[in-house]
Amino acid sequence: MKRKLIAVTACATGIAHTYMAEKALRKAAKEMDVLIKVETQGATGIGNRLNEKDVQIGEAVIFATDTKVRDSERFAGKKILDINVSDPIKDAKKVIKDALALADK
Repeated sequence: MKRKLIAVTACATGIAHTYMAEKALRKAAKEMDVLIKVETQGATGIGNRLNEKDVQIGEAVIFATDTKVRDSERFAGKKILDINVSDPIKDAKKVIKDALALADK
């Protein structure tokens, strides 16, 4: 069975890094055969919003952010890997491995 993660990406300005981190996480997850849904919280608002079902099936949540996550109460009780938005841009596979390890704890 495929592993399932969810993520939120957001940078202070809500432009480049938000979407670069999203793209890096999606690419790495595909290469690692992990399902991931990534919500972007950018300058244009929330994109690809995670719904209640997404949150329930996500084994862990990746907050790749340099700003406060909007509506963070949706993730209450979930295991959260809280990292800088630049981390997945540098090494998305490590971020996914870390999130899966957190889910297994």
